[in-house]
Amino acid sequence: MERKPQIYEAEQIQVLEGLEAVRRRPSMYIGSTDARGLHQLFNEVVDNSIDEAMQGRCDTIRVTIHGDGSMTITDNGSGIPVGVHPKTGRSAVETVLTRLHAGGKFGGEGSGYKVSGGLHGVGVACVNALSEWLKVEVKRNSKTHRQEYRRGKPVTDLEVVGEASDTGTSISFKPDAMIFETVEFNIDTIAYRMREMAFLNKGVRLEFLDERSGRSHTYQYDGGLISFVEHLNKSKEVLHRDVIYFDGKTDNCQVEGAIQYTDGYVENIYSYANNIHTQEGGTHLSGFRSGLTRTFNDYARRNKILKDNEENLSGEDVREGCTAVISVKIPEPQFEGQTKTKLGNSEMRGIVESTVAEHVGTYLEEHPSDAKRIIEKSLAAARAREAARKARELTRRKNALEVSSLPGKLADCTWTDPALCEIFLVEGDSAGGSAKQGRDRRFQAIMPLRGKILNVEKARLDRILANNEIRSMITAFGTGIGEDFDIDKSRYGRVILMTDADVDGAHIRTLLLTFFFRYMRPLIEQGYVYVALPPLFGVRKGKSHHYAYDEEELDSLLEKIGRQGITVQRYKGLGEMNAEQLWETTMNPETRTILQLKLEDAIEADEVFTTLMGAKVEPRREFIEAHAKEVGYLDL
Repeated sequence: MERKPQIYEAEQIQVLEGLEAVRRRPSMYIGSTDARGLHQLFNEVVDNSIDEAMQGRCDTIRVTIHGDGSMTITDNGSGIPVGVHPKTGRSAVETVLTRLHAGGKFGGEGSGYKVSGGLHGVGVACVNALSEWLKVEVKRNSKTHRQEYRRGKPVTDLEVVGEASDTGTSISFKPDAMIFETVEFNIDTIAYRMREMAFLNKGVRLEFLDERSGRSHTYQYDGGLISFVEHLNKSKEVLHRDVIYFDGKTDNCQVEGAIQYTDGYVENIYSYANNIHTQEGGTHLSGFRSGLTRTFNDYARRNKILKDNEENLSGEDVREGCTAVISVKIPEPQFEGQTKTKLGNSEMRGIVESTVAEHVGTYLEEHPSDAKRIIEKSLAAARAREAARKARELTRRKNALEVSSLPGKLADCTWTDPALCEIFLVEGDSAGGSAKQGRDRRFQAIMPLRGKILNVEKARLDRILANNEIRSMITAFGTGIGEDFDIDKSRYGRVILMTDADVDGAHIRTLLLTFFFRYMRPLIEQGYVYVALPPLFGVRKGKSHHYAYDEEELDSLLEKIGRQGITVQRYKGLGEMNAEQLWETTMNPETRTILQLKLEDAIEADEVFTTLMGAKVEPRREFIEAHAKEVGYLDL
């Protein structure tokens, strides 16, 4: 068959005008078109209001989710300029809503914003492009101005619709169902972000109303980052009552932070740049860590807590049990990537390090008993670290050829491409035996777990690595643990928790998730972790066999097939299923039901894990009392 060459001439070159590129390739601008991308629209608009607050021009921001799924964000800032832009010939309002890279945040000192989170200048224009409709109302120069758009294109001119006694901007928009997989805003995701911004911007009032449910919140924290750290530690035992606070200004950069130590064994440090949560850290976080380590070692040496023949404390030792928030505000932030998850400004490392050293050093000198308590904890961490190093060596698989180094209980798969392979962590030897027999051994690995693993919330790393079940998992995954963790070395693309649908099974799942969250968090963040949902009921009628995953589904099934001549079996555990049943219901990719776990809010997740798995009983009791009525079905 003769192939005709494809024509490729000048007329084949496409030029996408205005916001058409955003609608054609939305993921390039907001990351994705799933729920995360949907909520990025909210972030882009509210960040503009927060930028106004950082300039001291705004102290109240209101967010409303309406019954039709649209959202309105209103602030009492200075209002978007309404005059005609000299280059576009259109109003400044229309220019920023219809042109990419148009805004007041590019010019440093001479611009409308000395500090802002809206680095790329595509935010509100992207929201306009990806909305079914958008309405903007600006109060400025004693007038109220309004303009409407549909899918990024203006359908009215900017018009004066009334008088105004104050200033501000209000943007209402409805996400376009033609673009997004879901257009339903999650109230918790919105509320968590607003609370976070209230902590980061001392004294600013953020009000939230969901008209769909009637739920409302108001967030305002005059304590700022101190209140933030106290909130993070509210369910933990702290080593010192006063939060260590530091702030400083250098070269138009502002550094602010708060620290408080707990009796726990993991660090919880959250970093921000211009109110953007830098999940991957960056130069400001590196400066904080090195400044903290140097300051504690200098103090310990100077006060003879560390002897001359003893090694310095490592950063890992000093940060054990540390809860901290570090926030920097800089005129020209250099973020890596459109999603702004890592700060790259090299000068920030030295600025933050010197600020931390000065203020934390002063605190230690003025609070010697607190300093001694923290350093003694760090010394204990150092001793445990050496024991953990030896235990960690046992979990390292030197290379892919050394099969003997894998745990004996692991039934590995034959394929070696991690993207195609999955490992089931199965509760009990009985279910593990059935799973091994029923699996597709080409891409499914099985690891039976004997009993309940250690609660890592209450243990140091050396004790954690001494636990056989945990050590076997680490070795099987191949990723390492904690600071050594490398997700690129994962031997499996899916880690599937397969436990009984009862209270013990739920407890084992929670213990495993606590371990993953504390020491292998990227597994959850990048969507590697799944929960298998085995059926609760087996229904036999004649030669046919059916399954139901809850009582509601069972009733529906019985209505469908009739209630005469049937046998209903309530599975108490996975071990009651034979290999064929386990494959058919829980392991076969064509027929199984598995839930992918997603980490929407790390701060809230940390709070839940601390509450449910930590040492303090009272917060756990309060949590159960507050949420008991929300439980729909205990077995799931």
